[in-house]
Order: sequence, then C-alpha cells, then structure tokens
Amino acid sequence: MVFRRDIDMLHGPLLGPLTAFALPLAFTAVLQQLFNTADVFILGQYVGSNAIAAVGNNLPIISLFVTLFVGVSLGANVVIARCIGGHRLKETMDAVHTAFLLALLLGVVLTVIGELSARWMLMALDVPEEVMDSAELYLRIYMLGMPAIGLYNFESAIFRSRGNTQTPLYALAVASVLNIVLNLFSVTVVDWGIAGVAAATVVANYVAAALLFRALCEAHGTIHLEPGALRWHGSYVREILRIGLPAGIQGMVFCLSNLVIQAAINSLGATVMAASSAAFIVEINIYCFMMSFGQAVTTFVGQNYGAANIERCRAVFHAGLKLMTTFTIVVPALACLFAPQLVAIFDQHPDVIAIACTRIYYVVGFYILDGTIELFSGALRGYGCSMPPAVITLVAICGVRVLWIYTAFVAWPSFATIMMSYPVSWAPTVILMALLYRFYIRNVKVTRVFA
Repeated sequence: MVFRRDIDMLHGPLLGPLTAFALPLAFTAVLQQLFNTADVFILGQYVGSNAIAAVGNNLPIISLFVTLFVGVSLGANVVIARCIGGHRLKETMDAVHTAFLLALLLGVVLTVIGELSARWMLMALDVPEEVMDSAELYLRIYMLGMPAIGLYNFESAIFRSRGNTQTPLYALAVASVLNIVLNLFSVTVVDWGIAGVAAATVVANYVAAALLFRALCEAHGTIHLEPGALRWHGSYVREILRIGLPAGIQGMVFCLSNLVIQAAINSLGATVMAASSAAFIVEINIYCFMMSFGQAVTTFVGQNYGAANIERCRAVFHAGLKLMTTFTIVVPALACLFAPQLVAIFDQHPDVIAIACTRIYYVVGFYILDGTIELFSGALRGYGCSMPPAVITLVAICGVRVLWIYTAFVAWPSFATIMMSYPVSWAPTVILMALLYRFYIRNVKVTRVFA
C-alpha cells in the first residue's frame, strides 16, 4: 500500500517541500545504517570485541556495493522524474519496468562477484588473522542479500521520482524491527553468533524489498508496476546507466579511498579498529541527512528540468543550499560536543572513546564541506550531468586521500593523521565542484532524451 500523496515539485514554495521530501529519505537511510548498527551493538553486547571488529572491517566493503546500488538507482530516479515532469506517461511506465529488471540483474551479478572475491577483499584490507574467518563468514552471508538491496533501492527511487519518500521509510521500518528481533533471537536463543546476525540482516532486506514490490503493484498511475508487463527497454537502460553509473562510481570512490584508510587504521591495532568502527556509525548516520538533501535536490531538479523550467531548477539549488548549510553547522556541532556520550553507546572503554572522538572531530566537524559537495553533485545529476562530478571526485577525493596515506601517514603514523585526510580532500573538491556547477548552469539547455 502507498501511504501518502506525492509532493508537488513543480509549483509553489521550495523550502517546505524539500524538507518534507528529504526528512523521510534521511530516516530511511538511517534505518538502512541501523541494520549494521544493530549488528555491531548486539554482537558487542552478547558476543565480544572480535565480533565487532569482524563486522567493522566489513563496513567499507559493504558500503562499496551498496553505494553502487544507490548511485545507479539515482539514474532511475532522474530518468523517471524527467518523464513525470514532462507528463510523458507511457515513457514513465516503460522506465519504471525497465528499472525494476535492471535492479534485479545488478543484484544477482554483485552477489556472484562478492562471493567470488570475499576473501580477497578482506585480505586487501589487512584484516588481522584472529578476526578473518568471522569477517569472511559475515560477508559471504551478507552478500546473499544483494538482490534484495538492489531491488529496495530501485523501488525507493521509483517512489521518490514521484515525490513519495514515506512509503520506502515505512517498509524499511518494518524490516528494521524484524532485523533487531531476529538478531536477538540468533545470539540469545539459538547461539548462532555472527552467522545468525548476518542471516537476520539478509532476511530483513528481502522483507523490505517485498513490501515495496507489493506497494508498487498496488500503486495507481504512472509508477504502477505490472509484473506481466516487465520489459527490457535498452534506451532507458542506457540513460539510467549514463546518469546513475557515474553517480555510483562517485560514491564508490569515497568507499575505495576509505578502504585504503581502513587498511591504515588496521595497522594501528585492535583498539583503534574498534574505536574507528564506533565513530563511523555516528558519522554515517549524520551523513544520511546530508545525502538526503542532495538526493532531494536531484529529484526536484530532475522533474523541473523535464518540465523545461530552468529558473525553478536554479531556485531548487539555492533552497537546498540553505537547508544543507543550516544542517551542517548545527548537527555536527552537537555531535562534536557530545562525542564521548555517543561513542559510549557502543563501547565504554576509555581508550576506545578517546580515539573515536578524534575521528568525530576531524570528520563530522568538517561535514559542511562534504555537504556542499553532495549538493553540487545532486543538482548536476538532476540536469543529467553525472560524469564530470565523478571525475572530480576520483581525482580530488580518492587521489588526495591515497596520496596523504602514503606520504603524511608514513611520516607521522597516528590516527589523527589518518583522519586529517578527510577535510584535506574535501576542501579542493568543493572548489572544483563549485566551478563545474557555475560553468554548467551558464550553458545548460533543455534536452528531450526520449522521443
């Protein structure tokens, strides 16, 4: 069932609708992170620190795969939003059915890749031998849920393209409760440990995807999904991938650079690994809200670009910038102020808390830079400009961070040195993104992708 009416992106004020669109999207992303957060918390309470370290070492790898899904699904979001904005009803329905099939195919392909390369990826992170077997077991079970993760993200993108961000939130809320219940059952009743926790997450992901599938089948209008009408339309696949694949690569660049960072963190020992994992949970949940503002701008720009209203597209960006700036000043300040208390939720060891706070100060404290990058990227994707932001990210994010680890960290091998790589890489990226946006917005023209 579909739970709310769609948000009108083409008319009226922008701040309120952008906020109404972004907040459910942010809470949806938080709930997605809660899957892993619940795993870490329950394993820490009932299994032990090695289990936390095993899951923590998997987080960068899992983020790599999930980020690809999120990025490519943004391509579906933009394509469908353009068709809706241009009132091209048949094209909208064709794009919806194509996106569903593409999600299923990508999910199966990534499952196979993940199973074949699980051990290699963990070895590339220099995962310590004492947690390697547990980390591999968790990852292999988790990868079985990739088709469900792919379907859920694409189904969510379909709803977002029409202004509905609440239905995906409700579906994921049900799945999150189920995940926690199954987690507790697996470690306190049947003593399945890390395998049971991973399996519970897989089951919950499939439940979320199934709920959204049912909602799409019951939906009325342009996004209605008819299983018997599923068809592969090459033109839509190409356009979804043209916009979405660079967006996925842009997100994966962050993850790839984080793999290098994780390997450096691992070289500092188990305590640092546990502290970094705890801090990462705090920062990623704050990042979900920043990402939601970027995706809101993507969808609003996409619909208005489809409606050939360039002036409103520009207004969307400026409204989004106001929201992002306010958020990335207030929330990171609170997170830094209460950093010890936040970390203590996951681990109360004094050394872990001290080290984790260092990560929060260096990363979350400079989130205004990362939030601005998200907003520029989101607006450009809404116009269909996806490759240039990905290239900038590759050079200015991944390149700077890798260079920093192999130079500054080698010279000063401390956790603080590693964490400095985040703001050091964000600063030049903001400048390059601003220049790209300024150039693009001066030359943007309305194009019709499909005849």
